[in-house]
Amino acid sequence: MDATTRANRDAWEAASEKHVREYQELLAEAAAGTSLIPLERDLLREVLGTSPDVVHWQSGHGADDIALLQAGARSVIGVDYSEVAAGAAQRRATELGVNCRYVVAALPGAPLADGCADLVYTGKGALIWMPDLHAWAADIVRLLRPSGHLFIYEEHPAAPLWSWDTDEPRIRPDRSYFAPSHINDSFPASGAVQWQRTLAEIVTTVTEAGLQLLHLAEHPAPFWRMGGVEAAAWTGRLPNAFTLLARHP
Repeated sequence: MDATTRANRDAWEAASEKHVREYQELLAEAAAGTSLIPLERDLLREVLGTSPDVVHWQSGHGADDIALLQAGARSVIGVDYSEVAAGAAQRRATELGVNCRYVVAALPGAPLADGCADLVYTGKGALIWMPDLHAWAADIVRLLRPSGHLFIYEEHPAAPLWSWDTDEPRIRPDRSYFAPSHINDSFPASGAVQWQRTLAEIVTTVTEAGLQLLHLAEHPAPFWRMGGVEAAAWTGRLPNAFTLLARHP
């Protein structure tokens, strides 16, 4: 593990203590299945209708995993490099009695068998922590069975450029759409290195890895808002999230 990834992991270990402190709230959210939003449910309805085995790449607190099971998945394996997050997620899954297990590992290089997944689900603040996008895509392709799917619901690559001013959307002077990285200065990953990419780079990497693009859309609403913040950049004029669905031929 390189020094930047190690430092990012340490930041997330500390941030994930929030998942422990808010255990009961996340347990209720997981049980209700509300973390999988209608947009995701619509895009995944056909895939989840086939009772897929799912790998959740960078699974975090794991509430999405239980929602995926409720929506039709047969099993979910969550992979995350935070022992704190994975441990709390496993406790919730065990308490709810669902077919979900967690593996602690740095990614890419998931310690899972080739062709173990019908669906790799990732996003909501995941792709920005991958230093090597080509290795990321290759490992996902390795996990997918023929006709399996990759689904991403993620922060738009342009979103880190928007200021959080309340009157008008502005571009931060310390960020560039074409910079390789920047320092995250918001909770929960304050101080971590966030990798910056263009949407074209992400899509090209997915297709060059051998996946067939089925869906790509940009969305004005962010997937996450810091509590107590209401930014003008989130009111519908700018892209703040994107969804991507691709299939392994």
